[in-house]
Amino acid sequence: MDDCSSESSLVTAAPHASFLQRTLERLSSTQCLQIRAEEAAPVAVIALQRYLSENEAEQLDSYDVTFTDGVWRAKCLLHPGLHDLVHTNTLRTGADVFISQCSYIYNERMLGHGYICIEQLRCQPGRSVVLPQIKDIRSLPVLVKHGMERSVMLQSDVPLQVSRKHYLSLWNNDDPEGDIWSPGYSSPEPVLDVSKITLLCHLESFFKPTWKSLPLLVKIIHKSRLRYYGKHGQKIDFPYQAYFEVADQSGIMSLVLWNELCPEYYQKLNVGTVLYLQNYTLKQSYSNRSHPQMDHHRMKTFNSEICLNPRNPPSFITVISPKRVLPQWGLPEVAYHFVTRSELDSLSNNAACDVIGLVTYVGRIERVKNKATKGPEKYWTYRWIHAVDGTSDHPFILELFSSSQPDIFNHICPMTYLVCTQMRVCQVDGSLSYLTSSFETETFITGYHKGQPYVSDPKVKSFIHWTKTLKDNAVLEKTAVGGHYYYPHPPQKCLQAMADSSAQTLLVAVADLKTEMETLQYREHKRFAIQGQISAVRYTELQTREVPVVRHGGDPPSSAEQTARASLTSQSHEKIPAKRRIQLRQVLENAKFHEISHSRDMLNVFFREVTPSVQRDHSPAKRKAELQEERDSESDPEPLQDAERRPPLQLEDSDLLSWESSSWEKQQEEVTEHLCQGGLHRDSFHRGFTLDDKDVLLQWSNLQPAHWAPEQSPDTVPPADCPGYYQVTILGINKQIAVDAAFFPIVSTADPRAVGLPQDPHGNTMLSSLSSGFLCPLSDPASTSDMILPEPEEVLATARELEDVHVVCILDLCHLGVDRVEVVLSRVYRVTELRLNEEVNKC
Repeated sequence: MDDCSSESSLVTAAPHASFLQRTLERLSSTQCLQIRAEEAAPVAVIALQRYLSENEAEQLDSYDVTFTDGVWRAKCLLHPGLHDLVHTNTLRTGADVFISQCSYIYNERMLGHGYICIEQLRCQPGRSVVLPQIKDIRSLPVLVKHGMERSVMLQSDVPLQVSRKHYLSLWNNDDPEGDIWSPGYSSPEPVLDVSKITLLCHLESFFKPTWKSLPLLVKIIHKSRLRYYGKHGQKIDFPYQAYFEVADQSGIMSLVLWNELCPEYYQKLNVGTVLYLQNYTLKQSYSNRSHPQMDHHRMKTFNSEICLNPRNPPSFITVISPKRVLPQWGLPEVAYHFVTRSELDSLSNNAACDVIGLVTYVGRIERVKNKATKGPEKYWTYRWIHAVDGTSDHPFILELFSSSQPDIFNHICPMTYLVCTQMRVCQVDGSLSYLTSSFETETFITGYHKGQPYVSDPKVKSFIHWTKTLKDNAVLEKTAVGGHYYYPHPPQKCLQAMADSSAQTLLVAVADLKTEMETLQYREHKRFAIQGQISAVRYTELQTREVPVVRHGGDPPSSAEQTARASLTSQSHEKIPAKRRIQLRQVLENAKFHEISHSRDMLNVFFREVTPSVQRDHSPAKRKAELQEERDSESDPEPLQDAERRPPLQLEDSDLLSWESSSWEKQQEEVTEHLCQGGLHRDSFHRGFTLDDKDVLLQWSNLQPAHWAPEQSPDTVPPADCPGYYQVTILGINKQIAVDAAFFPIVSTADPRAVGLPQDPHGNTMLSSLSSGFLCPLSDPASTSDMILPEPEEVLATARELEDVHVVCILDLCHLGVDRVEVVLSRVYRVTELRLNEEVNKC
């Protein structure tokens, strides 16, 4: 933030009247200011920063919000009553708000410090009208009350509540946040006296209270992510710790960086860095902390920990540049344990390995609550990734948690070379194994590989050689970003305990599901199971469908098929009623399999019958209105449910696109609540990746940033290629509460969700599709197959088998921001097929 000597000097810099300035002037004569609608003006949110509240009684986080009206910048405290707006991403950077009530708070324990507290505001949907007028946000002066000039210093990069010295990452506690974490410039290296150093193997024998440490010369061979252990009532300014594994010629020992030393050194200490340590302390290692697997180093591991503290005593750390490292020091080389995809399945569960691959799919960043923490809620952030290395037809499936490397984590995209270290194997019964992060995992992408010790590993070199044989366009066709994704897939048979709170999928009452939906926070994901029966299914069509005609093998199309294609193409923009589409499919199948000589006549008769019932007005005025409606619908950011308010795409035979149980009409009268706010949204569908859309897709799949930047592109996310989905109404087992969930079956191998999916054949009935999660068989865009998947009306025609069937439904919930809650029906099990236990239901 810009410094200033007085408010008067700032006023002269303001080119015209300012809403923020008027508000501050009015606050000088009143304790609390209410702003009428006609007095209000939009202000844009340019920063949203979180930290641990200094109020111990609240046990909450605090938020500082920086606004601009285009003339001034002002950092304000957000009243705790508005925190839910942050938790749901309703109040977010890059958006406009209208402030309706605020007050001014003086710090009674410090002279010359005060700030505005925002008590009521209204968030404005859509794009900001303020920010496009600003060329350089940093050039705007900081608004400070007269006599409070000292506050400008505090608004640089520290919280307004001055008892807190640093900010936390907005969406997790693992990532470094703020300028204090920047590596900065290295000080000149002192002359080292290596004649007095001791080896790690000698330290434990010197373990005495009166022992005085001798210098150590070690190399970092592993680095963990940051651990934040702050809590209310704690008087530590920087409650952080970071673990490293260091080695010399005698063995390996853990090293712990504490408190203020973390912001100063964490970004400077990397795998391969050589350290000269003085004035450290030694203690026994905690038995319950996680450790990297280091068998491949083939070195002795010691049980003590080297502690580096900012005081009592203050440790001295010297980072030695690579040019000054001498071979005679005998420091070991950093070793890795890279495995190829073809070798992965032979590894045991929980085994650690390093992998390198070409990224083909990057999921959106989601959050999961850390249940083990006490005090303020803490969240982990993670994303799913697919990467290939050419040794297998299957990709690596990676569950990648944030590893205190936000610049890398937020820029993982398809076509990048990804390295992940210390990943743990998770075996899945009946499906593909996947890899998940450990506390010691580090990730690297293209642009960060230079100088890393692994670049000389033989398997890394082999991978690079393989990538040189690839063609970019061929790889791009198989890439995707974002959308709903979860792995592993629900099991085909119910074997997992669900009544136990430690279960991966917890069986809950429908009333509890309502509470969970209402308390979800932004991008938080949860999976639950509920009991009930399916009472209604409706297919929502998102685009006009064409009859898929794709061929097997390399045989040339028959004349009948050519006729069908030509006729279908000429009618491709006409909306064909559902019954007629089924008849058309039958005509096409007859044309292919029986080579009927009069197929052209049959098709002509067919289209003459169809066309009058769906004839459209092709006048210029009508066509112009239709084109405008199409453009509006493509750029409409509203959820898919809102699209149902517009005229549906399917105009005729709509009864074929829905089903209700015979008792549902009567049961609705007894239902006390129908949870219909969930479902699918436009963010639920993955998008194909292109280099031109890279920045837009990265922003779309990442979390909302804490700071607005001009490069945040306002471009619209490319449309998804999805014909539609099924909305399923589930009536709770006690028939008091119903819930709507979306089911969009996997239909193609190009769908990222198809990876690792058990594909046992089934009859494509409504129940079998819900039970398997896909339509059979999956189409393959890379092949010339003519398998025609069933149309939605054909699937719905079998829905009567759901009548009064007791089922268990697996639901995936994810909060997508504001009031959008994604509720996806991932799997359905018939209770009669479950194996029941006297104590718990197993699924």
